[in-house]
Amino acid sequence: MIKRKPSLTHARPTGSDGGGNRLWLYGDHAVRAALANPRRTAHRLMVAGEVPSPLPPGLTAQKARREELDSLLPRGAVHQGIALQASRLPRQDIEVLLDLPADRPAIAVMLDQVTDPHNVGAVMRSAAAFGAAGVIVQDRHAPEETGALAKAASGALETVPLLRTGNLSRALDELKEAGWWAVGLDQDATMTIEQARDRERVVLVLGAEGAGMRRLVREHCDLIAAIPMAPSNVSSLNVSNAAAIALYVFASGARVAKD
Repeated sequence: MIKRKPSLTHARPTGSDGGGNRLWLYGDHAVRAALANPRRTAHRLMVAGEVPSPLPPGLTAQKARREELDSLLPRGAVHQGIALQASRLPRQDIEVLLDLPADRPAIAVMLDQVTDPHNVGAVMRSAAAFGAAGVIVQDRHAPEETGALAKAASGALETVPLLRTGNLSRALDELKEAGWWAVGLDQDATMTIEQARDRERVVLVLGAEGAGMRRLVREHCDLIAAIPMAPSNVSSLNVSNAAAIALYVFASGARVAKD
């Protein structure tokens, strides 16, 4: 059997996204993960180098120069010579977490007013690395699905559900009723994340850098815990770094509990 190579056509890019439900994804990991995601509809693939394989049925690759991709994408986008116009993913909410089997240990992350798409993407990348079941954000005060977010997530946007809710406090109440523990992260807490990790179902709640969690969100947490840090002039961590550390600690605890 002869394996066919992905076909190439030449076309000059335009700035149009073809509709409000479409966006441009760019970067090798983000594009390859999107092409492999059956929930993602791909419309147009432009490459300046090697063509990914396999491609979804009906999709062909358009050959483009890197300069053409530069003009098509946001200024400064690190596209690595590949861009994909695709439909946005269907909206998902916390039902994804509520529908998990009751006996399954799980971890999720909730971000309270974290507005930088690079930070949200980096949190999703860590969530994928440590097997988190989802990342929860509010409809408002959170970035939309964008190429920048997908690039920072390095493919995790296609594998970790980005769950949106109108009210974070109400979402925490629903999760707690379903057996989840809500652990808020705050560097001023007296409890450490190691002391708080002995739960099989945990949603880690992180606030925006500087402002931290809002009062109502904090009040809906079961526990408030801190990441132990050595005495220094560094008083806090970037939210994505804090999420990565906490996910590692709680994922280790979940594995112990499961074993």
